Amino acid sequence: MSEGAQNMAEKKADLSLKIAGISFSNPIIAASGTFGYGREYSDVIDVSRLGGICSKGLTLEPRSGNTGRRILETPSGLMNSIGLENPGIPHFIEHELPKMLELGPVVIANLSGSTLNTYVEGARLLDASDVHMIELNISCPNVKAGGMAWGLDPKAAATVTKAVRRVTNKPLIVKLSPNALSLVEVAQAVVNAGADVLSLVNTFQGFALDITTGKPVFDNITAGFSGPAIKPLALRMVRDILLGVPQCSPARKFSSVPSELAIRKKHKKNRFVPVIGLGGISCWQDAAEFLMTGASAIQIGTAIFANPHVIGDVITGLETFYGRRS
Repeated sequence: MSEGAQNMAEKKADLSLKIAGISFSNPIIAASGTFGYGREYSDVIDVSRLGGICSKGLTLEPRSGNTGRRILETPSGLMNSIGLENPGIPHFIEHELPKMLELGPVVIANLSGSTLNTYVEGARLLDASDVHMIELNISCPNVKAGGMAWGLDPKAAATVTKAVRRVTNKPLIVKLSPNALSLVEVAQAVVNAGADVLSLVNTFQGFALDITTGKPVFDNITAGFSGPAIKPLALRMVRDILLGVPQCSPARKFSSVPSELAIRKKHKKNRFVPVIGLGGISCWQDAAEFLMTGASAIQIGTAIFANPHVIGDVITGLETFYGRRS
C-alpha cells in the first residue's frame, strides 16, 4: 500500500463531546476577538468544521474602541489594544446572531461590561436569545473601566459571576485573567459563585515604547499580549487550575492525566467544571498538549490571523493523533 493510501486508511477519531450539556462536534473553538462573527472567514475556510465560535467581545451599549494604534506585532506574539469595539448586544442579537447560528458550530457570546449593572443587563438580553452559551469576560486587559478589575480579585470575580448567574440559565463560561495574583483563588471563587465552565487564559498585560518619541506605543498605555510566546505559561496555568480547584477534574476523553492529578482527584465527589484551555496554540501538537493535560476543549486565537487554515489543520491533526491512540 502506498504511503498516501495508508494515510487515507488511517482511523479518524471521533472528537465529539459535551460541555455543560452542550454538544460539540469537536473540542476546537475560535476564540473571541479573533474570528469576528464567523462569516468573515467563511470564504476562506469551512467554518462548519469548528466545534464552536466565540463572538467578539460584546457590551450592553455600542463601543467604538480605543484610540490610536491598536495592533503591534512582536517576536512570537501580538499586542492588541482594541478596546472591545462592538455594535452592542441588541444589535448583535438582531443582526449577527441569526447568521452565526446558520454556520453550524456552537455559538458562544462573549460578554463584557464596565459595571455590574451592564454585565447583568447584557446577560439578561443574551439569556433571552438563541446563543448556546455565555462566556463572561472578567479579564480583558485593554479597557480602562471593566474587565481587569473584576478578574484580578477573587471577591470581585465572584460578585460579577454570581450576579450574572442569577439572571441566566445558559451554560456560563468564565474567562480568567492570567494577570491575577492568585489565579487558583479566582478560579475557585467563580466556581463557587456558579460558573459552569472555566476558560483560560486571556491575554497577558504588556507594554511597548516607541524609541523614536519616547512615548508608549498605545494610547491606552498597556495592551494585551498573546501568541506562541505565552503557550508554556498558559499551559502551566491550566495545569495549576486542574491541580488546585477540586471541581476542575481533568477531562477523561482526551487527557493523559499525570499520576499526581489522578491521585488528587480520585476520591473527589464535586460537580464537574470543565476547563477550556487557550493561549498561544498554533498547531495540533499545541492543542494536544492542552487536551492531554486535562482541558476539555481548546480555543485558537492569534494563530488564526497568520493562518486561518490552522483550524482545519488542528482538527485533522487531532483526529489522526487520537485515531492512532485508540
